Amino acid sequence: MQVSQENLQELEFPRLLAEIAPLAYSSKISEKILELQPMSIDEAELSLKKTSEFLSSYESENAIPFDEYEDIEDALKVMHIENYRLENHAFVKIKNLTEQVGKLQNYFPKLIEVFPNLNNDVKDLDFRKEIIDKIAKVFNRFGEVKSDASSDLKTIRTEIQHARKAIQENFNRALSSLAQGDFLDDIRESIIDDQRVLAVKSGYKKRVAGRTLGVSKTGSITYIQPESVIKHQFRLRENEEEEKKEIDRILRKLTAELTEFQPQLEDYQNYIFDLDIIRAKARFAKMINGVLPKINRHKSLKLINAFHPLLWLRNKAENKEIFSQTLELSEKNRIICISGPNAGGKSITLKTLGLLQLMIQTGILVPVHPKSEMFFFDKLMTDIGDNQSIENHLSTYSSRLKKMASIIREANENTLLLIDEFGTGSDPELGGALAEAFLEFFYEKGSYAIITTHYTNIKLVVEQLPHAMNAAMLFDEETLEPMYKLEIGQAGSSFTFEVAEKNRIPRFIIHNAKKKVEHDIVNLDKTIVKLQQEKYEVEKLKSDLTTRKESVEDKRDNLHKLNEQLQQKLFNFQKLYEDEHRKLQFGNKVEAFIDSYTKGKSRKDVVKDFVKLLEQEKFRKVGADKDESKRLQVVKRKITQQLKKEEVIEKIAETNEKIEEKRQKERALWLKIGQRVRISGSTSVGTIEMISKNKITVNYGTFKTVISADELERI
Repeated sequence: MQVSQENLQELEFPRLLAEIAPLAYSSKISEKILELQPMSIDEAELSLKKTSEFLSSYESENAIPFDEYEDIEDALKVMHIENYRLENHAFVKIKNLTEQVGKLQNYFPKLIEVFPNLNNDVKDLDFRKEIIDKIAKVFNRFGEVKSDASSDLKTIRTEIQHARKAIQENFNRALSSLAQGDFLDDIRESIIDDQRVLAVKSGYKKRVAGRTLGVSKTGSITYIQPESVIKHQFRLRENEEEEKKEIDRILRKLTAELTEFQPQLEDYQNYIFDLDIIRAKARFAKMINGVLPKINRHKSLKLINAFHPLLWLRNKAENKEIFSQTLELSEKNRIICISGPNAGGKSITLKTLGLLQLMIQTGILVPVHPKSEMFFFDKLMTDIGDNQSIENHLSTYSSRLKKMASIIREANENTLLLIDEFGTGSDPELGGALAEAFLEFFYEKGSYAIITTHYTNIKLVVEQLPHAMNAAMLFDEETLEPMYKLEIGQAGSSFTFEVAEKNRIPRFIIHNAKKKVEHDIVNLDKTIVKLQQEKYEVEKLKSDLTTRKESVEDKRDNLHKLNEQLQQKLFNFQKLYEDEHRKLQFGNKVEAFIDSYTKGKSRKDVVKDFVKLLEQEKFRKVGADKDESKRLQVVKRKITQQLKKEEVIEKIAETNEKIEEKRQKERALWLKIGQRVRISGSTSVGTIEMISKNKITVNYGTFKTVISADELERI
């Protein structure tokens, strides 16, 4: 999208970015957010989907394991230098960043249905656990080099421990020995250059063997390192130097090993940076109730209950009410002209649409109803506010004309224009005529525009243009208070005299002003006010009727679903009844076998009859299954062969229609009250009791059921 810095300032887009920037973890990303610009539709739509997915994690229990991090950009810039050594904290940062990527790469695939786009980003990363292992082998969890990072380092640190122990023991021994005499000062010992020293009275310094490291300010105390400690101290110094050299060698080697993974680390860093931006956008969306509307590829915009995000935050902080706006733009309605009183919300409506358009094209979720729709413009041009310039000596009108000249040069069918107080700043008649010419030019160019005006001639021109529409900011005529509600489809009155009266202008002055205004203009203004009020009442009634209609339809659908559920339960009950009846008959036969055996029939005959019964049941069940399976296979084979030829398909359709017509004619002959019938595939027989269109009531004696005539067979 082409949009000038001046237009961005007019729509307060930098202020919006300044609200999002602090929500990022990294200060670098905060700066990057402040520089965000509108993107291509594909890039922005992908960013919107990712942000919406991240936002959903706040609204559910699927918390994304993305925590604060430290970037490794500085380390990546220098780690490839030959024989370079990274600092300890750089290794810790690399390890933490790699672990973060590993957690995310393990997390998103488990919830791929919830986070499909976020998963696509992380799944392609080449995660190398060796990075973590190599650093963990050298550093402990406090970022310190482990003693077992190398065998030499372990040996050196063992010697250091021995040296420190020897120093401690020898110093304590010397301290105890000298403390028995009067050689030491009251403080007994001190620390110089990280070394323990004896606080010897200067008068006895020659009687204490050792190395003098300092004298007190008054000269009364001489600080001496005991002779028994000196050699151990030198050995400690040597070992500490060896330790530094060995650590330096280990870290240079580790740096060289990690250089092999520089491409992967750069990918990790870029991925985390991008995810930080998405997270910041998601957190901001949560603050303003932002959602992802439907993104159209065709030119159709439908904002439902749209809020100005900055006004939302401010009014929420001050506990004030904020009003939403609803409007549509399409190829059949490209231009909306908003009229109405000053301070009624016209300019805010312009800024709301403009800022929301910038947000959606920058991949930021917008505070609208989820059923809203938006599309992308190639250019966005604005003229909102007073552009008078002291520096270049331009008046407000001259400044606006200069800006209008730029808009005229660049406007096309893919441009969104937002122009406030269209045509003001000059003689009302001449300025109105020029504004009318501007409007007709933009209309012929096919541009999309939202303009505000007080000029009656502009309102009249809009009424004559097929793809333009008037709109009004509603005003309560009784309380003389703006309602901050946009009403599409009619022009609004400026309520000039009413507002003047509200602001305590004497009535005789207002009365004189009315006399000076042409009679027709006053009558037109009154007519507009009357129509505006009447339409508001009609829309309110229409809204109530729509709500009631939707309620009735919902109840009807619920009843229909309930009826279907009851029918299904009845059908299942009938099937169950048939199965139980068959089992009862089988049980009666078994009972008969038992009775005959009890009455003296031979066991052999009873078993013979029972086996015969079992064979009959087996034959019935297996035979039925085989016949049905064979029949289905034959039908499937025939259908597969016939589907290969389009002509055969048509003939089958014609034949089916003829068969169905024949069945309907035959059914019409026997389908009457009193006819004995059964459900297709069922054994239970009932009698038709009532016929209502295609629904038949069948009486089974113990219960009744209502079923479609197509499912019945004649007995």
